[in-house]
Amino acid sequence: MSFLWIKTFHIVLVASWFAGLFYLPRIFVNLAMETDSNAVKRLLIMARKLFRFMTIIAVPALACGLWLWLAVGIGSGQGWIHAKVGVVVLLIVYHAYCGVLLRTFERGGNKRSHKWYRMFNELPVLGMLAAVALVVIKPF
Repeated sequence: MSFLWIKTFHIVLVASWFAGLFYLPRIFVNLAMETDSNAVKRLLIMARKLFRFMTIIAVPALACGLWLWLAVGIGSGQGWIHAKVGVVVLLIVYHAYCGVLLRTFERGGNKRSHKWYRMFNELPVLGMLAAVALVVIKPF
């Protein structure tokens, strides 16, 4: 398969993964503010489904990225690719922490305010900015 197809799949899959990384914490904002038990149940269903989707989609997104780096050689021997991999690792940690937060909401144990979740919601934007800048600008 042409590396351009792998690159295409990588971009589309990463965009889909980021849709989840952007939206799940927004659901957490709503969960932190909600008092109606029926609304909480509905939001938790949405959050579970979204977390499952974004976890499933992250696997081939990461696999395509690894293929481009290790098999095709994009970025090999250049510092920017190592920095981008570092950003991706941080995004994976963020993703996993979203799972921890979801389980906390499911147990009814949330202690954080909606304002905290609003700030938490901005972190993947910074991650995307850093990753895209590293790939496009290749600063080192």
